[in-house]
Amino acid sequence: MLNFGKRPIKKPLACWIKISRLFPPRRSHPSLRWKNKGRQKTSHMTINGRLEFARTVFWNEDCGTVVPMDILLGIKANNHSLGTREICCRESLNNAFIPASENIKRLAQLDISSSVVRQIVEQQGFRLLRAQHKNQTHPGFKAEDCTDKTIITGTDGVMVPLVTQQQKLRRRKTQANKRKKERRKSTAKASRPCKGSDGPYKEFKIVAFYDKDKTHQYVIGTSGNHKIAGRIMRQIGRRLDISDAKRKYSVSDGAAWILRQYNVQLPMLDENLLDFYLFRDHVTNASHILFCEGSKEALNWKEKMMEAVKNHGSLVMLDRLGQCLAELKDDEKRGELENLRDYVGKRISMTDYPYFLDCGYDIGSGPTESFCGCLTKRLKGSGMRWDRDNAESVMALASIYYSNQWDKYWKSKHKAA
Repeated sequence: MLNFGKRPIKKPLACWIKISRLFPPRRSHPSLRWKNKGRQKTSHMTINGRLEFARTVFWNEDCGTVVPMDILLGIKANNHSLGTREICCRESLNNAFIPASENIKRLAQLDISSSVVRQIVEQQGFRLLRAQHKNQTHPGFKAEDCTDKTIITGTDGVMVPLVTQQQKLRRRKTQANKRKKERRKSTAKASRPCKGSDGPYKEFKIVAFYDKDKTHQYVIGTSGNHKIAGRIMRQIGRRLDISDAKRKYSVSDGAAWILRQYNVQLPMLDENLLDFYLFRDHVTNASHILFCEGSKEALNWKEKMMEAVKNHGSLVMLDRLGQCLAELKDDEKRGELENLRDYVGKRISMTDYPYFLDCGYDIGSGPTESFCGCLTKRLKGSGMRWDRDNAESVMALASIYYSNQWDKYWKSKHKAA
């Protein structure tokens, strides 16, 4: 049995058979014969430390360079073992790359620079993103596994700070002057430079599915537009067998694009609810315009309106708003009440809270708001600015962690290796 770090290779014969397929039979054309290029040294970082060894390298005119030992040990595509990559990704979920590198060196005794940690995290995030785009990842649970066979879904947009083109040019100029002063050459690969964002912020979309007690949950973030978010809704819903759920509904902030995508992509949902606490915020803001903020009149008016909504429905509240409008003469106050009336009037079907509570529905989108904070916490650090693709890759790693899929994902990578 071969040993590499903590991962024994139990079937070396099968591995050698797989490798032997790379080599053509001896009776093939002379140009296809393999040439022995001798033994060359290499190094590989594992969770037990750096491993350095020499192995034989072969070369062929058609196939190029092949290193059978690297293929056998599973280190062909990476200079770092799977365990090392997992440690880097896990430590970077909530820490910047410099403190993450210091923590890894202190706790795991692995000397990895912050720039290498960044490369590992971004590369692993890109691989996970490709798997998500190809619909190769899945929640790991079905509708029948959820509490009371109930599935709740929520979608929201969150702003993420990005690097603009002007900031990129300024950074490159600063780095060039620094290299010139230190008399050293650039180590960057010759390639077309990545362009910056057209603005300092970009809205990312968060799509979440969970059950009543949050024992099962799955969330994905994307930098794409509302159509891409809609496709994610449909893909996850299909994976969950959402049509088999006893109860299935959405709770969101009532944005037009969210409601449109739910109606198109998940028409089987029983209801689409407007977040009750967001509704309350709109009523609170109106009370501050009508009366002095913090006054007893403002508080009493807000409580009166919210009691009517929760116990009798939004139609009763609209009737009371009409009475208030008839008594008001101030143009500013009338405009605020008319805005509130229009906001509620467009969402009548989403604000029937007495019926929703009788059905046992959750009327708050707290879990979705929490997911928005968790998935973008790493992206919103002080002074941080991201490239769009790097931000999405880090968000992908955070998504599998907060979807309780972290261990399952890395175990699948061990099996594949």
